[in-house]
Amino acid sequence: MTGQNMYLELENKDNVECIKGEVYLSDDISDAFPNKYPHKSEATVTCICIKGEITAEINQFPVRAKAPGLLVLLPGQIRELTNVSDDFQGEFIIMTRQFTESISLPEGFSTFMSVRSTPFLPLGERALEAILNHHKMLVGVLRNKDEGLNRKAIVKHLTIALFYGLGYYLHKVNNKKKTRNEIIMEDFLKLVLKYCKQERSLSFYADRLYITTKYLSVAVKNVSGKTAGQWLDDYIILEAKSLIKTTDMTIQQISDELNFPSQSFFGKFFKREVGMSPKQYRDTE
Repeated sequence: MTGQNMYLELENKDNVECIKGEVYLSDDISDAFPNKYPHKSEATVTCICIKGEITAEINQFPVRAKAPGLLVLLPGQIRELTNVSDDFQGEFIIMTRQFTESISLPEGFSTFMSVRSTPFLPLGERALEAILNHHKMLVGVLRNKDEGLNRKAIVKHLTIALFYGLGYYLHKVNNKKKTRNEIIMEDFLKLVLKYCKQERSLSFYADRLYITTKYLSVAVKNVSGKTAGQWLDDYIILEAKSLIKTTDMTIQQISDELNFPSQSFFGKFFKREVGMSPKQYRDTE
């Protein structure tokens, strides 16, 4: 499902409060994860986990979100929901890129930087209560249809307050000093996210990290157990799966988008990694 279609569906649901094209509040997890396969989204999603737990993969990393806690998904991340407990209960704030860009938080806002490496934040009961009270204020504003009320401005300021509050909690749990290898791993994956469609040579990434290809490979393997080459291939496959399932692009167009020399080369690479052809993957439910 494309982003635009997702927002149109949300606007027609009885359980959703929203400012169209900006921000949506829901208590249904399928609104936050509209596809059951890996997909890239431009939405920022905050999930307030009240009861139970969910597991997901975000940019290849497994994440377990167990209540009470807060899960944050950022634009451009490839996400896949893998399991939801029967007793799961949560509240979701879904923000379009247009909305988050209009907030004008500082470039490189530290909370976003922390969330990329720590998407789930366990909360104590008092912290959960504070965030739920904040959520109730958002619901109240969105339900108020008074034309004299500048709902968008109020929601913007409440959202800014939420992110700064989140930054406070993240600072408390993220004070462990990272090793040199962990920093290399983190910086490598940032580069992979940015350039994997164009560059598949490890030397390209090593050069930008000012280290040798061998040093990069050893550092990444020591931290993650996977080689740098495996991470690169996995990200390309994630991009391919997302494009195959969530766009109307032809296989040739996807091959070109991912900078493969030919559709045949792309098809062989995809089948080797996934076990089926791109067309077969598109036809799977």
